Amino acid sequence: MTYTVNGMSFDEEPHPGQCLRTFLRSLGCHGVKKGCDAGDCGACTVWLDGAPVHSCITPAFRAEGREVTTIEGIGSPGDLHPMQRRFRDAPGFQCGFCTAGMIMTAATFTEAQKKDLPRALKGNLCRCTGYRGIQDAVQGIVGVEPATPGKAVGTSVGAPAAEDVVTGRAEFTMDTHLEGMLHLKVLHSPHAHARIVSIDTTAALAVPGVRRVYTWEDVPRRRFTTAIHTDHLVDPDDTRILDDTVRFVGQRVVAVLADTVAAAEEGCRGVVVDYEVLPAVFDPEQAMADGAPQLHGADDPFVRDPVRNILLEMHAHIGDVDAGFADADVIHEGTYSSPRVQHAHLETHGSIAWMEDGRLNVRTSSQSPSIAKVKLSHLFALRPDQLRVFCKRVGGGFGGKQEVISEDLVALATLDTGRPVCFEYTREEEFTTASPRHPMKLTVRLGAKADGTLTAFQVRNVSNTGAYGNHGGETLYAGSAAVMIYRCPHKKYDAYSVYTNTVPSGALRGYGMTQPAFAVESAMDELARALHIDPLELRRRNIVRPGDPLVALHEGPDDVAFTEDGLAKCIDLVGAAMARTADEPSPGPEWLLGAGVASSLHETAPPTEHISEAWVTLGEDLVYEVAVGTVEFGEGTSTAHVQIAAAQLGTTPARIRLVQSDTDRTGFDTGAFASAGLFVSGNAVLRASGAVRDRILEFAASYTGVHVVMCSMDDESVVCGERRVPLAELVAAARTRGIRFTAARKAYGSPRSVTSNTQGFRIAVHPVTGEIRVLYSVQATDAGVVINPAQVRGQVEGGVAQGIGFALTENHHIDEHGAVVNPNLRNYRIPAYADVPRTDVLLVESADSVGPLRAKGMAECCINPVAPALANALHDATGIRYRELPLTPERIYRRLSQSRPARTGLST
Repeated sequence: MTYTVNGMSFDEEPHPGQCLRTFLRSLGCHGVKKGCDAGDCGACTVWLDGAPVHSCITPAFRAEGREVTTIEGIGSPGDLHPMQRRFRDAPGFQCGFCTAGMIMTAATFTEAQKKDLPRALKGNLCRCTGYRGIQDAVQGIVGVEPATPGKAVGTSVGAPAAEDVVTGRAEFTMDTHLEGMLHLKVLHSPHAHARIVSIDTTAALAVPGVRRVYTWEDVPRRRFTTAIHTDHLVDPDDTRILDDTVRFVGQRVVAVLADTVAAAEEGCRGVVVDYEVLPAVFDPEQAMADGAPQLHGADDPFVRDPVRNILLEMHAHIGDVDAGFADADVIHEGTYSSPRVQHAHLETHGSIAWMEDGRLNVRTSSQSPSIAKVKLSHLFALRPDQLRVFCKRVGGGFGGKQEVISEDLVALATLDTGRPVCFEYTREEEFTTASPRHPMKLTVRLGAKADGTLTAFQVRNVSNTGAYGNHGGETLYAGSAAVMIYRCPHKKYDAYSVYTNTVPSGALRGYGMTQPAFAVESAMDELARALHIDPLELRRRNIVRPGDPLVALHEGPDDVAFTEDGLAKCIDLVGAAMARTADEPSPGPEWLLGAGVASSLHETAPPTEHISEAWVTLGEDLVYEVAVGTVEFGEGTSTAHVQIAAAQLGTTPARIRLVQSDTDRTGFDTGAFASAGLFVSGNAVLRASGAVRDRILEFAASYTGVHVVMCSMDDESVVCGERRVPLAELVAAARTRGIRFTAARKAYGSPRSVTSNTQGFRIAVHPVTGEIRVLYSVQATDAGVVINPAQVRGQVEGGVAQGIGFALTENHHIDEHGAVVNPNLRNYRIPAYADVPRTDVLLVESADSVGPLRAKGMAECCINPVAPALANALHDATGIRYRELPLTPERIYRRLSQSRPARTGLST
């Protein structure tokens, strides 16, 4: 059979039933991505005879004799297709995993389609951008700006990898093939709780191509935690690579290694497992009750209360809440529930391992290769010099890749066989085995005087950590930020992280603060209405201010520097914006209109130890090499690091070469999460760049005989008094003296600072269908000194889009046996282009006290106020308070049809 791909002919025979996506990737067209293999996301879009198709649901044989075009075939770096140029210049991407498919779709649009993007882009999903950047790209709006020497900070410069991303050349984890590579697949438990009695692997080993079958008896019996933190002691070592007890539907039981994916899958089907089924519990309140099934035994030293399935509990207070409630004129109490939510990063988890020169190499999709290396060293008793872990570009993370959940099995198989091994998650495995957001139920009780002054603030938080405790304790602690945001003399916070027989919960953007923010900000809105005070005004009267005790749950000292009153400025900006849009037209006379606001406070680094080391070197080619361990997965740290270095070295981003996320080529880095990629790693880059600058200036002063204060960087030269000395001359002179212009510096996540956000929505609700339409969306954010305005806006827009999904559409549905019943993008429903409004992003003018160049990270906190602002707007429109997410049309209609109370009339 003959295929024409990007103008080249291939005489190839697809495998029976093979889809066009996998066939094209086997030919080296790695710009064709796997996001779903179900025709839902569009990351695999290619052209057949010039028409866009989803190649994952197109049989390969249908392309015979036709012209197939992939992203690599329409343009290349330096010779871009017009639509590739538009996506580069908008910019129309963040992680870039969906970008090739977006461009292949958008490049075929007629003028009519460009005017109807909600329909035209319905087959392409993006989890990062919030779609505004994509809209700008399609419409030819340019957002990228050039930078002048030393003036990169504050400019919307483009990403270093922009041309590679838009041409499909940027390498992601699975965009490679190694000679002799084996493929690994996993058999998952059908039971929520069971003990493995026996495993018969005879039939599996008889499948042609199957090389190994690994059971719990074949792996190191070391406990570990899949969660990634520098201090591993903050998470429980309650997990094994493979276990003889399964605690949730989907847990790994057996790993099969084979020549092909198909053989490995057939091998899984051949394994016979005899289970002793045990009682299971899925609700955390029931799990804490007397007589509940116990998930972890009393011999587990990390479980606080194994009898009640409690991993960790927190009890903290200041003052006396009973006295505070006795002093209140108005008391509000409500219970608020948030569901299990998936990251839905379009690149699924995956790792590739191989041996080279006697060392284990692991190429993985991770937010922290440094800590992944530490964990693998522990599991397999390897010295650090026996192991290398690195990342290429990562296709989205949002906290989901702050885990070690694919690296261990490929390492096991490669160490056993000596062969390269690949393990790539399916989309279904993402939903059934990867770590989603913790479901939480919070009861909030507030007391206030008639003038709105808070007198008592009490929160009870029950968090469902699932079958294992990765991130269970840290997210529980992080949730206290929702209590910190308001001043009150009497506070009490009781919180429980509880084991249940469900998929283990983990880190997700907002990290334990998104759910409490929904509860507390909804409760504040209800309190405002009970007091007949405008909700924004109630917040103004009670928010913490610089000088107030920010950490309000203990009396000891803290490392948080709270010097800017950014939250008050955010509230004022959103209040003014909402007032300007008060006359937003209704979709029709039958629609109910409402407005809502919410705020959040966020620390700019996690309370656990966070470390980053950066190396900066001026090379012989006069390009500065910046080596830093932080991973790029769409949060924009690569661009920010380049801008920081360029500003320090008096040059442009074009003369900065970034080396990142490779334990052989970079220093230790805790990882890109909790906005630390900018806050901590950015400070390391700042210090290392500054050190190299100082060395160059000191050498130039000595070389020219002028005082160092008379020397300054000037792109490719150093100005020394009246003389301009080319860097090439200085490098050559330094070489003769045995001097290199290089430096390494470390930064730590302490002291920390505070950032804040306020979100406002104006919505319309249809009383019959329960549909919500967002008429206006605005978020004000305190980002400190803005390093890249386009990136900050993009992060906020993406966070709002994810928050809208969290609030309106997304929810793992678990059946009575503990199984996920909607493990795919089609039924899970992340927001598409048509679901996301354009958000006004308002930047507060401020300067951080401890961030790099006085900047603050913004990738995480922007999601927190979104859901409560929508819930508050829904209450304003309908007069009904919805305290359970998501706010689906059926849930809205059911309550509306049962009760039609009068409108409150307290629109913001």
